[in-house]
Amino acid sequence: MAVDPKYFDRLVFVRLGRAVLILAGILMFGTLGYFLIEGMTIFDSFYMTIITISTVGFAEISPPTPLGRALTVVIIIAGISFGTYTIGTIVRIFVEGELINYFGRRKVQKQIADMKDHFIICGYGRIGRIICDELAADDFDFVVIEQDPDAVQSVTEKNYLCIEEDATSEEALQQAGIMQARGLVTAVNSDANNVFITLTAKGLRPDIFVLARASDEGNEDKLVRAGATRVVSPYLIGGKRMGQILKRPTVADFIDITTTGNQLGLVMEEAKVREGSGLNGKNLIDSSLRRDFGVIIVAIKRPSGEMIYNPQPTETLGSGDVIVVIGKHEDLIRMKAVL
Repeated sequence: MAVDPKYFDRLVFVRLGRAVLILAGILMFGTLGYFLIEGMTIFDSFYMTIITISTVGFAEISPPTPLGRALTVVIIIAGISFGTYTIGTIVRIFVEGELINYFGRRKVQKQIADMKDHFIICGYGRIGRIICDELAADDFDFVVIEQDPDAVQSVTEKNYLCIEEDATSEEALQQAGIMQARGLVTAVNSDANNVFITLTAKGLRPDIFVLARASDEGNEDKLVRAGATRVVSPYLIGGKRMGQILKRPTVADFIDITTTGNQLGLVMEEAKVREGSGLNGKNLIDSSLRRDFGVIIVAIKRPSGEMIYNPQPTETLGSGDVIVVIGKHEDLIRMKAVL
């Protein structure tokens, strides 16, 4: 079971604070003792306490009285006992990396707090790992929530932002910035947990886009009822994909070329026509998208959700329309700037 990071942080500072307080208490006891018993100045008393605790063997400032010797014995015993514990605790905290881990988590929390319009990926298993790599390839901002220590280690090795928490908890989703997030992906291995994460996310923010994984095809309806915007069954998609390769290998190859990295540089992409774009009110012929950018427009999605496949040249573009195109990556970047 994963350790609660907040509890772990408190534990580090409790141990560090206890060690420092013990050391400070010995220093104050010795300084005050030499000041009252031997009549030394405060600085001389502090100096005597330091050399006594450290047992460096320096000569005393002045010959101590019998009571002063007794005080010195007490300070030496306390210094060796508690001083060793204090120094050992401090060294252990640094050696074990507890402070480094603490400040590392604080840095991650600060980065997440400054993020907006990002994605939250719940689970870094086989599916979550691929999703993160895809998002990172196109410089999308995202945060991973994972509680398995080995998986967390894999996430940090790739320099992805990660929260080591249980994704089913409201606290974890809030730490991941759900109120400012663009969407959430729940891809843990258990369908029950995916349902619970979806319910929790929708309870915190009803309008958030939730993409859920379903291991069992029969659980897709449950995830939809829980509030998932879209549900994907990797095994179902994988099976259909293998069937398409057997039946229509050329079509499958074309889909691979346009949806994954390839040497031809062709990709399928979507772009939104923004308010104020010069393309508002123009039809596809007048837009000159094909002539200027060499792209093929395969679909237009209206703000109402209506999809127009293989649009005619006379189809008019409007603000909020999303066009689906195929073209070269660099041409698509130029086209998006115009849109």
